[in-house]
Amino acid sequence: MRRSSPRDCKVEMMLPATQEAVEKFYAEVRRETAERLGASQSFAAELLAREALTNAVVHGCHSDPSQTVRCRLRIRGRRFTIAIAHSGAGFDWRSQRGNVAELSDSSGRGMQILLSYSTRVRYNDCGNAVTIFTQC
Repeated sequence: MRRSSPRDCKVEMMLPATQEAVEKFYAEVRRETAERLGASQSFAAELLAREALTNAVVHGCHSDPSQTVRCRLRIRGRRFTIAIAHSGAGFDWRSQRGNVAELSDSSGRGMQILLSYSTRVRYNDCGNAVTIFTQC
């Protein structure tokens, strides 16, 4: 884990692909954003991190602790960025663009959440890494 200056912030972690392991990153996101962002932006940062990490662990790595998830939070001035990459198989994010989950659906809201609470979302070509940009 690395941190930069008191005004700006950078937290990076490499974790096994389990929900228990990524709780450590959620706690860091909550702590760092509470110190630097308003309540609504802190909520958005944790929500975005939780959604992206849950998808990486559950769907990308199938909760296999032998696989890894790389997590990064960066706060610079009025912008924050969350980057998540995993060692599992990616997904075809292009085919999922524009899909809207029904209220009765138990999954399928990940991309909607990321787009609703961020300024921009970028996936790598194979769909196993996402970078989420937000302007405060």
